[in-house]
Amino acid sequence: MVRTVKDPETRKAEIITAARRLFGTKEYEKTTMQDVIDALGIAKGTIYYYFKSKEELLDAVINQMGDEAVERMQSVIENGQGNALEMFQQLIAAGNIAKDNPEIMEQLHNPRNAGMHAIMLAIAVKSAAPFYAKVVEQGCGEGIFKVANPLETSEFILTSVQFLMDTGICQWSEDDLTRRAMALPVIIEALLGAKAGSFQFLLQMGH
Repeated sequence: MVRTVKDPETRKAEIITAARRLFGTKEYEKTTMQDVIDALGIAKGTIYYYFKSKEELLDAVINQMGDEAVERMQSVIENGQGNALEMFQQLIAAGNIAKDNPEIMEQLHNPRNAGMHAIMLAIAVKSAAPFYAKVVEQGCGEGIFKVANPLETSEFILTSVQFLMDTGICQWSEDDLTRRAMALPVIIEALLGAKAGSFQFLLQMGH
C-alpha cells in the first residue's frame, strides 16, 4: 500500500477535526488519544508529533472553535444589515461558540481546566472587541450611542460579561447570574449612552 504523505497543516487540521467530533459524541473524558488515532488510521507517533497530550488537543479544538467564531463575526461586519442594535444581536449570535459545541464547552467548566478557560475568555475578548467597536462606532454615527472610546468600552463590557456570567471561572450562584442578567441591559445602555430599553433583547437571547 502506498503511504499517503500530507503536509503538516493539513494533517494537524485533520487531527483537530477528528478530536472535536469525538469530544462532542463520545465525550472528552471518555475519549483517548488512541481513539483519535483509530479514527484517522494514523501512526501513534504522528498524533504525538503535533499534540503531546489530550489536554493540548482540547486546547487546539477550542482555538479552532474560536477562529470559526471570529470568521462569523467578520462576516457580520462585512455583510450584516441593519442599525447598530440589530448588528449587536447578529454579532452576539455569531460569536456564540457554546450553542453548537455544548459537550466540549462543558469540559471547560471542569475545575482542572480553569486556567485554560480563563485564557480562552481573554483571547475571546481580544478577538471580539474590535468587531463590537465597529458596531459602536456605527451606532454613534446613527445617533443611537454616545461613546467617546468605542474599543475600550467594548473591551470593558465583554470582559465584565465573560467573567461575571461564566460559571467556568467561578461557581456563581443562580441568584448571582439572574440578578446580573436582569441588570445587564440597563448597564450597557448607560455605558453606550443608548435609549432606555434598547438592550432588553439581551434578556430574550439569554433564554
